[in-house]
Amino acid sequence: MRRAGFVLPLLLLVVGGTVHAETLTIYAAASLSNAVTALAERYQASHPDVQIQTSFASSATLARQIAAGAPADVFISADQAWMDELVKQKRIVTHSRTNLLANRLVLISPIASTLHLSMNKGIKLSQRMTGRLCMGNPDSVPAGRYGKQALQWMRWYQGMASRIVPTEDVRGALAFVERGDCEAGIVYQTDALISNKVKTVGVFPIGSHDPIIYPIAAIRSADHPTAEAALQWIRYAQDPAQKPLWTRFGFAQLGPQFTLASTP
Repeated sequence: MRRAGFVLPLLLLVVGGTVHAETLTIYAAASLSNAVTALAERYQASHPDVQIQTSFASSATLARQIAAGAPADVFISADQAWMDELVKQKRIVTHSRTNLLANRLVLISPIASTLHLSMNKGIKLSQRMTGRLCMGNPDSVPAGRYGKQALQWMRWYQGMASRIVPTEDVRGALAFVERGDCEAGIVYQTDALISNKVKTVGVFPIGSHDPIIYPIAAIRSADHPTAEAALQWIRYAQDPAQKPLWTRFGFAQLGPQFTLASTP
């Protein structure tokens, strides 16, 4: 009986260790859904003591949630502006911030569409298409802001403004085009690559909009038991060994700029 009484506490200790495995919460822009999910699965395979939870939405939505106190550990934004906003609010571990990835902006249409055009200022998009154009809301969604910049640079915005359908995030714009609700859409190159229901009509010139850079950083909190795990995950994400994974999903990995030693 004494032996049985000794085994039970041991079992409870083991179970307790499993229940209290460290949880790491990653907030990432919607365009990163597939890539970050794959990276998280790879990380957990080699770090069984860490459970990763992910939340994907527009950078604006996630940044506002973090500012309001959402329990995030790592944030990956689709632009610098929303990361800058969290820096102003002192919600970011400043020295953990680094530029992780780069992307391109493309014009897409449904796979069966006959829309064809060259990406130059001499073309009038409003005359080449009769339907609606879907893109992230330029007032809050990074892809929408890049899209508006590109349309203005191409001299297409004025002719298309009344036909633009703003969406909550870039994946929303992709879904609208996939269903044929919009004749065309502006999304990231990475979004177009994951869908077999759309085709890329053209790639916007690099100089037509701000560089599409994805910064990553750890979230600051007064009581943050996962801070060290967050820094380790950021280092893992920017490790050159992950380049094939990022490339598979269409992203360009930027060079390592952050090391744990540089963090206060």
